[in-house]
Amino acid sequence: MEEKEKERTYVEDIERNIYDIKDESKDSYRMQEGLTEEIVDKISKEKNDPDWVRELRFRSLDIYNRMPVPDWGADISGLDMDNISTYVRPNTKMSAKWSDVPEEIKNTFERLGIPQAERESLAGVGAQYDSELVYHNVKKEVADQGVVYTDMESALTGPYADLVKQKFMKLIPPEDHKFAALHGAVWSGGSFVYVPAGVKVSIPLQSYFRLNAPGAGQFEHTLIIVEDGADVHFIEGCSAPKYSVANLHAGVVELYVGKNARLRYSTIENWSKNMYNLNSKRAIVDEGGRMEWVTGSFGSHVSYLYPMTILNGKGSSTEFTGVTFAGNGQDLDTGLKIVHNAEDTTSVVNSRSISKSGGINTFRSEVTVNKKAKRAKSAVSCTSLMVDNISRSDTIPAMDIRTNDADIGHEASIGRISEEAVFYLMSRGIEEEEAKALIVSGFAENVSKELPGEYAVEMNNLIRLEMKGAIG
Repeated sequence: MEEKEKERTYVEDIERNIYDIKDESKDSYRMQEGLTEEIVDKISKEKNDPDWVRELRFRSLDIYNRMPVPDWGADISGLDMDNISTYVRPNTKMSAKWSDVPEEIKNTFERLGIPQAERESLAGVGAQYDSELVYHNVKKEVADQGVVYTDMESALTGPYADLVKQKFMKLIPPEDHKFAALHGAVWSGGSFVYVPAGVKVSIPLQSYFRLNAPGAGQFEHTLIIVEDGADVHFIEGCSAPKYSVANLHAGVVELYVGKNARLRYSTIENWSKNMYNLNSKRAIVDEGGRMEWVTGSFGSHVSYLYPMTILNGKGSSTEFTGVTFAGNGQDLDTGLKIVHNAEDTTSVVNSRSISKSGGINTFRSEVTVNKKAKRAKSAVSCTSLMVDNISRSDTIPAMDIRTNDADIGHEASIGRISEEAVFYLMSRGIEEEEAKALIVSGFAENVSKELPGEYAVEMNNLIRLEMKGAIG
């Protein structure tokens, strides 16, 4: 019996497929573990920071050291910064030519499908490996529209340096929480996107983040500015192989949406289950603008992730569509925050969570409607699916309504996979495991139908792997 169990576990580990690729660590430089003034100083010199960035790093470190660790969410006591390397430089420089990327790194991204996706359906791609961008490219026809899509470090000193300085870590300042301060101290990599007024980018841009080094952190910074009347879709993909030591992801995403502009931000996260995912995302939307979030969260041991939208202009709106899958050994604390600051603002939330094999899902939502937000409308829907009787799902809504002239609603429900539905599919010749995977895929359809075809396929493949207990 023991031999059979060992064999079954071994097969499942292998079935993690392309996401569990482990490349030999051939980094050219790896920072010593820990977080000190000396380490921050080394990162700053490594990055050739402008003076204001260097000052921001040390101010952030001071804030980090003074702030307590959050004690209200998932347990992160297993994360010890003394055992995390905050900077790992791959053995290559960034290139706009895929052929110039070293073979071992290129093979990883080839197997993850990045160049193929670029050729078939993307306007531009950035690929980050550990702490640095190794590849960044944007199609000529998009660049000719005046769209800027470059790595974050180049943006600090390029033609848009003053704009970057004006916006960088202003939506999510170091004072926001402990891990925003950590990010401010050690950030590296990420993307800068600028879409000029009136420009509509018809095909998506994408950044892909791969953390290969064990015992390391990834701290990329994404800054997107969509000017008045512009429109763009940005896709973020993340993955990492599984190790027996803790890894950390503490990126920051800051999004600025202008008047009558639209930004869709789609994320498929497939971190390994030794990852602490403590990411921060925030958008501010001007008059008539629209912010759309589409999120699929898989993997990671612990997640703290609450995208926030500030509806600052009259008639601005946001929509959040998300699915979270928590399996064995996972405690995923996710949700969102919306602030209505102006008249006639609208927010719609449709969240799904799936819990299996003892996994824990916690969904936190906070909707604030301030006094000036007359005629604001908000509808929050959270639905949870329990695959077994040993998992857990909690919904923690908060509503702060400061005007009587608003239409606000919240609904939540928890259910289990229907035995009748499973029996029906099995009676049609479908194996029980596949029948359950089909039902879960249907439950998550609200997210998959909002993604481009190849990403919807990836998400459904992740669901099937999770249902087999095969990821991480």
